[in-house]
Amino acid sequence: MPVTDFKVPEKYNYQNGFNSYHETEAVDGALPIGANNPQKAPLGLYNEKLSGTAFTAPRHENQQTWLYRILPASAHSPFEPRESSTYNTNPENKPHEKIHQIPNQLRWDPFDLDKSVDWVHSLHLVAGAGDPTMKSGLGIFIYAAGKDMDAQDAFYSADGDFLIVPQHGVLDIQTELGKLLVRPNEVCVIPRGVRYRVTLPEGPVRGYICELYQNHFTLPDLGPMGSNALANERDFQAPVASFDEDNDGKTTYTILSKFAGHLFAAKQNHTPFDVVAWHGNYYPYKYDLGRFNTMGSISYDHPDPSIFTVLTAQSDHPGTAIADFVIFPPRWLVQEDTFRPPWYHRNTMSEFMGLIGGQYDAKTGGGFQPAGASLHNVMSAHGPDAATHEKASTADLKPMKVGEGSMAFMFESCLMVGVTEWGLKKCAKVQSDYNAESWEPLKPRFKRPEKSSNDVSQGIEGKIGDKGQVPHWT
Repeated sequence: MPVTDFKVPEKYNYQNGFNSYHETEAVDGALPIGANNPQKAPLGLYNEKLSGTAFTAPRHENQQTWLYRILPASAHSPFEPRESSTYNTNPENKPHEKIHQIPNQLRWDPFDLDKSVDWVHSLHLVAGAGDPTMKSGLGIFIYAAGKDMDAQDAFYSADGDFLIVPQHGVLDIQTELGKLLVRPNEVCVIPRGVRYRVTLPEGPVRGYICELYQNHFTLPDLGPMGSNALANERDFQAPVASFDEDNDGKTTYTILSKFAGHLFAAKQNHTPFDVVAWHGNYYPYKYDLGRFNTMGSISYDHPDPSIFTVLTAQSDHPGTAIADFVIFPPRWLVQEDTFRPPWYHRNTMSEFMGLIGGQYDAKTGGGFQPAGASLHNVMSAHGPDAATHEKASTADLKPMKVGEGSMAFMFESCLMVGVTEWGLKKCAKVQSDYNAESWEPLKPRFKRPEKSSNDVSQGIEGKIGDKGQVPHWT
């Protein structure tokens, strides 16, 4: 059955559909009829527009939502730098913490849980490319938190959309547009600018984030696969309107903004979670990876990993992604005369992999573990380790289910992904023996065929020509 059996039950209601135009109201009559910006909004609310694209973006790309709230989001004090000497997730403008551009294959041990920090202060940039100030590229983060955000805090990123991949623990996310419960084997996207607060109902959390500085995530085209494959639109869930009512001026709230990688803070005397109704197509959403409809070969060879793409964000060149989110779920393999794990390859795309749980079927041993990661950058050669290659080369090729109880994923990018000082050194998780353990044990197996006397007497021309491989020449 294509759903995940979650240990923590769902507690919120949702609207279904990817990039659908939704409308929702927590109080009847809060949405205006026939107009977005009436002179007087219903119920004494304020009209506010949240734009995720330029006003003049093509209709099929345009993303915007109208909010109807108790007080506008602009009603706050000026933003001031917060923890400016310690909080920076944009190393390009922090000279003593540069981005390291290196061709080495990298693998990390599981990242530590940190019970001392909240969501905002748990964000560590591991790798990335581009610059949020230019709205280009992406950042790859690890989060590990053990505390709820303060009850009077809200956070947003002006730098990009957060694609959040939980590995451990449950995220209860209160956003301006409603609430999401996000568990391991689910993912969620919080768009640029949306304010939210994260609490941890089951204790400490850990996972991965791809922050997309450029464009927005979409579903990949299906081409010859037809209309029913991979992630289905109906399985994406958006929140319904839900609001707090605290605007008497007695409580001070803090709005935290990640802006060009720095943290800023502003104060206001009313809750930021006061959106009573909204309509539009720019909103947070989540997806159960267990519902992914896996495709594959049923004859020979196996397709490229792009066949497992859940979400993609395209560059200006069609078919070339700034970020692809790819998963490797439990699935059947039935190919004949095929080396079934990934082949050895060098790729023009960079590949950052993580493991949510279980054992990744293309690796043996304990090197690639849940909560760990690997990075194979542009043209860095990689593939199955020696033990996996030996096992797969001699396996009985009967139909088999692989990846039971496992879920690996990949953030893939056309960009050369640099590694931060934290990711390369400070986290102290890089495996120094990754290459030596994985590929140096491979032995040459080439055996030149023995020549017969008949081969010698015929000569190469006759031998090749007789087999019809190329025309005979003189």
